[in-house]
Amino acid sequence: MPVSEALRRLSEDPKFWSLLLAGASAPVEEKELRIGLPVTAGYGLVLDIDLTTGEQALGLREPASSEPVQLGWSAPGRPHPAALRWHELDLCARVIALEDPTLPHPGLVVALLAPFAPVTADDDGPAVAAIRQAAYRSLRREVPPPTPGGPEQAPLPLFAGDDWWPAPAGESPWVLDEAAIAAYTIPAQVHLEVRTGSRFPRQGLAELVRRAAERLTRQREELCYAEARPLAEHIAATGDLRPVPQLLGTLTEAGCDHPTVLDALSEPLEPLEACWMVETLAGAAPGTLLRHLV
Repeated sequence: MPVSEALRRLSEDPKFWSLLLAGASAPVEEKELRIGLPVTAGYGLVLDIDLTTGEQALGLREPASSEPVQLGWSAPGRPHPAALRWHELDLCARVIALEDPTLPHPGLVVALLAPFAPVTADDDGPAVAAIRQAAYRSLRREVPPPTPGGPEQAPLPLFAGDDWWPAPAGESPWVLDEAAIAAYTIPAQVHLEVRTGSRFPRQGLAELVRRAAERLTRQREELCYAEARPLAEHIAATGDLRPVPQLLGTLTEAGCDHPTVLDALSEPLEPLEACWMVETLAGAAPGTLLRHLV
């Protein structure tokens, strides 16, 4: 299920992220937004956002249910609910990206759901921070080229330099600047444990995670990935990303045309974006390759 137009538009607005993470004013006229994130086999996650207050409710959708069962509730300035473990969020984000050709990276899902998966003592804090930073950096928008400036005819050589006719400033394609990313990835000092409650859907969430892991395994077992698998395993084991262009070539020659797979391994190469795909193809545990880089 492709990302909705409403979510795509909001995700390109820095005010939207400020609303969710810092409690700013609503960036658009709409008051509420429901984001459906199908994972696999009828299981999925649903995020309801109040665009006035920044309150968010994360729910689990199961095949037999018409409405999601709440996993956790979050609001700016409140303790983050530990509704998901980090590895569960990471896994679901990877599967969602593989199923949605409009998502070149799991970053959008990670950015949206990170408040529901605060870092715990069992997590690799630096690795999680690196993944979250890469997620926010993956948020991009279409920026039109700057309108050409300068004289109507070529100036004399003496006056042709940039000091005389500076190029017009272009708008950055990145949604968030580095200062905002640094602020949003500060680990939560206090979080709220909600998984012990009697109404928490433990069995349903466990089944979602199990099926998502199976889906990721099936991805690497597809025929077009067979020849690339040994190289992906080598990269994951050594942490050396230099063979990634060779990996991309092997996949292309084998007939792989999955846009998400190819985008993650294409130039300009973003190391942390390439890591998740190499790990997927290698069958390595999430973070195996990333730990070589952080």
